[in-house]
Amino acid sequence: MLQSSDSRAHSDSDKWHKYSGTNILPMWIADTEFLAAPAINDALQSRIEHGVFGYGYTQPRFINGIIHHCRSQYDWHVDADWIIPLTGCVPGLNFSRAIAYLRGKKRAVTVEPVYPHLRKTSAILPGYENAGSPCILENGRWVPDFDALEANINDETGLLLLCHPHNPIGRAYTDTELARYHAIAKKYDLLVCSDEIHCDIVLNGTRHRPFASLDDDARDRTITLMAMSKTYNIAGLSCAFAIIPNATLRQEYRRVSAGMTGDVNVLGMTASIAALEHGEKWRRKMITYLRENAQLAEKRINATGKLHMTPVEATFLAWIDARGLGVDNPQRYFEEHGVGMNDGADFGAPGFVRLNFGCPREMLEEALVRIEKAVAAAS
Repeated sequence: MLQSSDSRAHSDSDKWHKYSGTNILPMWIADTEFLAAPAINDALQSRIEHGVFGYGYTQPRFINGIIHHCRSQYDWHVDADWIIPLTGCVPGLNFSRAIAYLRGKKRAVTVEPVYPHLRKTSAILPGYENAGSPCILENGRWVPDFDALEANINDETGLLLLCHPHNPIGRAYTDTELARYHAIAKKYDLLVCSDEIHCDIVLNGTRHRPFASLDDDARDRTITLMAMSKTYNIAGLSCAFAIIPNATLRQEYRRVSAGMTGDVNVLGMTASIAALEHGEKWRRKMITYLRENAQLAEKRINATGKLHMTPVEATFLAWIDARGLGVDNPQRYFEEHGVGMNDGADFGAPGFVRLNFGCPREMLEEALVRIEKAVAAAS
């Protein structure tokens, strides 16, 4: 299932290109070092051998695969006409903002730290504000400060942006937490855009619960964004989808997105179909491997005494509090010691770093050794 990281060092990988020509291990951008599932590679090879790559259409197998996946994985009934293919989830975030914008609401709220694209808006929406509310550390895990979130809502607010599972804090939200989010959205009549791209990478043994599946009201106010890309390491093939049950909201979505994005490319759809139809056995093996990686990283990181990592419930991303290290910029400091991680400031939390542990065990071990040496050098 795994590939050597060396094979990406000389490829077109964005992750590896950043540190090309250095001895820095790239542990940042959220893709993995794993080969795609054999069924995906086989499907792509077969499609490539066809030799013609003209315009494609949304294949029924893609739509039916999503319907089956949502039913089998989340016990969520999805109708075919709810599904809109996308080239990625990020455009979906901005299309959701555009809907709120055209409704006269130029402000979104979210809970930080969070994936940077929930914090920044396309320049095509001038004057649009993304307002962040904090998480708090409670019983050893990061949880939303719902009181602060509600206090952050004003008359200009029209959109609640969720990251669920939550990148970078690694949370798989409970039904109780989702119900709190929903109560706030309902009270203030907010559109909800739920970025659920990590939905199939839950490590704590629970089942992902789509926000839109909570009840009829949640269903009717929610745009759900999903993809096979994170799970099956096919992000470079640009295929995702929105699920929008509310017909009026779906019409608004189609109106704001018209002419603003291209169609999903034929290889992206081919890969996604293969993942949906034949990827489950491979996914389960990966989940086991990632769970072991997460446990290893947590044990070693916390043993340093200067860093703190909370348990990862979902994603392949570790959120590390490096404020105890006593350096001005932890991300830059770790780069100087051979480990390239994401800067927490980009997520709304200076003093933190994000570590990608979606990699072979030996690569993670080497990164942890370098982190341990860096901590020792700072003492």
